[in-house]
Amino acid sequence: MPVPVPRQRTTSAAPVVEAGTATGAELTLLVIEDDPAGAFAVPDLLDGAGPRLRIRTARNLTEAERLLTDDVHCVLVDLALPGAGDDPLAPLRHVLRLAPRHAVLALAASSDAELAAEAVRVGAQDHLFREELDGRLLSRAIRYAVERKRADSAQVKLAESRLRAQENARLERGLLPTPLLEGSDLRFAARYRPGRSRALLGGDFYDTVRTPDGTVHAMIGDVCGHGPDEAALGVELRIAWRALTFAGLCGDELLSTLQQVLEHERENDEIFATLCTVDIAPDGRRAGLCLAGHPSPLIARHGRAAQLLPYEDSGPALGLLPRARWPRRQVELGASWSLMMYTDGLIEGRSAGPDSPRLGQDGMVAMINRQLAEGLRGEELLEAAVTEVRALNGGELTDDVAVLLLDRRR
Repeated sequence: MPVPVPRQRTTSAAPVVEAGTATGAELTLLVIEDDPAGAFAVPDLLDGAGPRLRIRTARNLTEAERLLTDDVHCVLVDLALPGAGDDPLAPLRHVLRLAPRHAVLALAASSDAELAAEAVRVGAQDHLFREELDGRLLSRAIRYAVERKRADSAQVKLAESRLRAQENARLERGLLPTPLLEGSDLRFAARYRPGRSRALLGGDFYDTVRTPDGTVHAMIGDVCGHGPDEAALGVELRIAWRALTFAGLCGDELLSTLQQVLEHERENDEIFATLCTVDIAPDGRRAGLCLAGHPSPLIARHGRAAQLLPYEDSGPALGLLPRARWPRRQVELGASWSLMMYTDGLIEGRSAGPDSPRLGQDGMVAMINRQLAEGLRGEELLEAAVTEVRALNGGELTDDVAVLLLDRRR
C-alpha cells in the first residue's frame, strides 16, 4: 500500500526520497496536484535500481511556475486540477507551454483512460493511473519520461538542423551561376569547392554570358576570406558583373564600377576582391583580358603545351586603390583552344603534403599538361585537377577553389 508523505512547500531545500542507491544521478520531480488533505501519496516501494528522487509539490499552476526551475527533470500533472473549464487538458497544455524542455507525466483516474491517452497525444511523455500507482511504476515512468524527452529533443534538434542545411543548400544552389551561352559554339565546364565545411558556396565566384553581338564574356573572382559574408559579397559582385556586362560595359569601365559596388557593400575597408575577366570575340579567335590582382588564365592550344597567358600590366585587386585603372590586353587564342580560369585556391595548396612548398602556377601548369597528355578534357579535366590538388595537399583544401573551362574545337 502507498504510504502518505506530508506535503512539502519546497523552494531550495526539498526532501529527498531514495529511489535507488546503487547507480544514477539524482532526479527532481515536480508534482502538481490539488489535494485538500495536504498530502501526495508517494509509494514506499521504490525501485532499488533507480536514481535518487527529489520531490517538489505544488497545489496549482501558479505555485508550480514558481517551483519549476532548471533542476527539475520531470513534472507530474494531475488532470483533475480544478479550473480547467471546458478543456480538461487545459492545465496540462499550460504546463507543456511553461516547461517545453521538461519531461511531463499525466496523472489520471483509471476511469479517465481516454483522457489520459489524449494527454500523451498532446505532448505528455506518458500517463499514470492513480489507482495503479506503486513505487516501481512511478520510478520507471519518471526515468522513461526523462529519457524519452531527451530523445525527442535530440530528434527535434536533428530535424531542425537538417531543415536548415536543406534550406541553405537550396539557397546556395540557387545562387550558383547558370551560364548563358545560347548560340555559342564554345563548351563550358566548371568546378567549385568551398573552403568552409558543409557549405556549397564560398568567397569565390564565376560567371559566363554571351551578349547579343556574339561576344562571350567570362569572369572569375575571389573575395578575401571564405565565410558566409564573403560568399554573400561574391554573389553580389557576380550579379553586378552580369548586369553591367549586358549593359555594355567592358574592361576598365566595368571593373571601376564593380569596385564601387564592392566599396559600398563590404563590411570594412580591408575587404578586397581579385578578378579576371575575358571577353572572347564572336569569331572565337581573339579575346580581351583584364586582371585585377588575379592569377593569369591558362591556355592550351591544339598541338601545343598549355601555358599561362602573358600579362604584365595587371591592375590591383578591387577595393585596394580608390582610383585604380585596369588596362585591357588583346590576346590571340587561335582556332582550337581550351582556356582555364581559376582562383588561387587551386595553386596555394601544398605540392607534397604538409610543410612542402606551395603547388604554385608552375606546378599547376605541369599537372594540367600531364592530364591533357592522358586525354582528359572538359569536365573530366577539371575534376581530375581539383582531386589531384587535394591529394597533393595531403588533405582537404582550406581555401575556396573555383575553376572554369571554355573550349573551342575546329
